[in-house]
Amino acid sequence: MELTFLGTGTSTGVPEIGCPCEVCTSQDKRDWRLRTSVLVEIEGKRILLDCGPDFRWQMIRSRNYRLNAVLISHEHYDHVGGLDDLRPFCREGDIPVYAEDYVAEAIETRIPYVFRANRYPGVPKIELHPISTAPFVAAGIPITPIRVMHGQLPILGYRIGKMAYLTDVKFLPEEEYAKLEGLDLLILTALRQGTHPTHESLEEALVNIERIRPKETYLIHMSHRIGLHAEVEKILPPHVHLAYDGLKVTL
Repeated sequence: MELTFLGTGTSTGVPEIGCPCEVCTSQDKRDWRLRTSVLVEIEGKRILLDCGPDFRWQMIRSRNYRLNAVLISHEHYDHVGGLDDLRPFCREGDIPVYAEDYVAEAIETRIPYVFRANRYPGVPKIELHPISTAPFVAAGIPITPIRVMHGQLPILGYRIGKMAYLTDVKFLPEEEYAKLEGLDLLILTALRQGTHPTHESLEEALVNIERIRPKETYLIHMSHRIGLHAEVEKILPPHVHLAYDGLKVTL
């Protein structure tokens, strides 16, 4: 399995528009974060985890031109805003997109022209697959959904093999921890230093990592308030890392 971190930032991205802070003005490219998305390559298949508004540029920059499936965590714009840009990936057929019922309904409401009986030529060919917390198969790959609480909003993370992707986490229901046993790699939210009502802070993420006990963890969905990449890396445990855009990890 090979992972490409297409984006590692929160909903506003980093730099945040108009912000003069040391992170937003940093010359270290690891501090420049597009909206969170991860590409998973496994058994010859490519599965996209979330499709935010930076998707087009992320795919051009990473030189990935084929997709077999898309898994959506929730309906917020920074996780679905790039779905229209699936157009070039649909030339050989529909792209299956997996999401919970309420998320699928929100997608249909936001881009209704994609789902009309008589579609305008050139719109993306999206095949929506409503899912629940039950395991399913996407592009021939077994997927285990993980219930995640994004504040009071129930959303989904995903486990693929010995990797789990948990974005926008504030906390996990107790029964979900059993699904995260034996991980080689955990991808987990750490929005900032200091508490937030709907996302884990760096401090909270480290507590969660200690409980889940993966071999390695990469932190994502970070705002400029996480701090400078180079400085934060110095205070993290050896098995915990800040992810950055363009990072590739092989399992």
